[in-house]
Amino acid sequence: MSKKTIGVGLISVGWMGNLHTRAYQALSHIYPELEVECKLIIAADTAPDRAKYAHEVLGYREFTTDYLEVLRHPDVDVVSICSPNFLHMEMGIAAAEAGKAFWIEKPVGRGAHETIKVEAAANKAQVETSIGFNYRHPPAVEYAKKLIAEGQIGTITNVRGSYFADYSADPNGALSWRFIREYAGSGVLGDLMGHLADQIQYILGPISEVSGITKTVVTERPVLQMGSGTHFDVIEGGEKKPVENEDYGGMLIRFADNAVATGAVGTLEASRVSVGPRASYNFEIYGTNGSLKWDFERLNELELAIGRKGAHVGYQRIMANNLMGDFGKFQPGSGTSMGYDDLKVIEARKFIEAYLGGPRLNSNIHDAVAAAKVVTGAEESAASGQWVKITPTAGTTSAIR
Repeated sequence: MSKKTIGVGLISVGWMGNLHTRAYQALSHIYPELEVECKLIIAADTAPDRAKYAHEVLGYREFTTDYLEVLRHPDVDVVSICSPNFLHMEMGIAAAEAGKAFWIEKPVGRGAHETIKVEAAANKAQVETSIGFNYRHPPAVEYAKKLIAEGQIGTITNVRGSYFADYSADPNGALSWRFIREYAGSGVLGDLMGHLADQIQYILGPISEVSGITKTVVTERPVLQMGSGTHFDVIEGGEKKPVENEDYGGMLIRFADNAVATGAVGTLEASRVSVGPRASYNFEIYGTNGSLKWDFERLNELELAIGRKGAHVGYQRIMANNLMGDFGKFQPGSGTSMGYDDLKVIEARKFIEAYLGGPRLNSNIHDAVAAAKVVTGAEESAASGQWVKITPTAGTTSAIR
């Protein structure tokens, strides 16, 4: 069997850069039907030791401290952009102008205005794009989307989503770039709420209006030198400086009329300082004939209730199985669980499949704009106290049936 070779470039060799790399490497044996072999060509990181690690450990043929060398490399077909948020717009535009298809982590920009600039560059260059919205891909989530599209739980009436994490719950958690507006833009809105806004729109269709509220719970944190450590680090003592963005964000939402969610309303919340939930990213969706629930901390399970009568009325736990999404590509049977890294492999598959001219089921730059508009709308609403209308975004994969 003749395989198509795809040259891969990587920008930023941190945890996410490692995940992207492993995802590319896994494609040939998890999805042999794609008939592709991803070649690791060149990786860039401003830290020389990380760049060298990409070559010596990850297996990239070349390494550099200048990301533009990745974009100029003639053997690079697709680029993964895994750098901090404040570099995403610059690098996304540069990748588009270099004519490289790119897979970029979210948020693509520090708000809707920057994300729209990347969209414009990608549109002009007509390059394929994919976004790191990995919470779309759990088989239980894909199955929930399918049940809703088939009308199994009736017409959607309301939704409740919450992305609660504790990664910044400690008041001595380091003041990384994520807490500084110049580098991160918004706080938990851009970080976690962006994921939730995309996930809900992916399942149910576009959000048309929001009313937001925000709060900064920990107002000062100990300073962390740029480029050293992460926001998971805890620093006892030391100089403290102000946190410049929000720890909690919430919103009331209304959906635009569509096939499944006409007239639907709901609430979305996100927190990075909750004590208890570790990574409780979940949604509850209610319809006229049933409802369903999913939580990332139990990503291989779906709770489903259909109908109002009978011996089995109420929620039943369904374990992910090979009839759901891509589950059968990873595990032989229900009860053997998939994990986070597997979701990035699915994401890589959708990206490469679209790049090769196949079905475009990958999240794209238009989806990034749609999520960013919701996040920015919530922040504007929190400041003004007024509802904010969300303008429609063309070209998204929201609620594709």
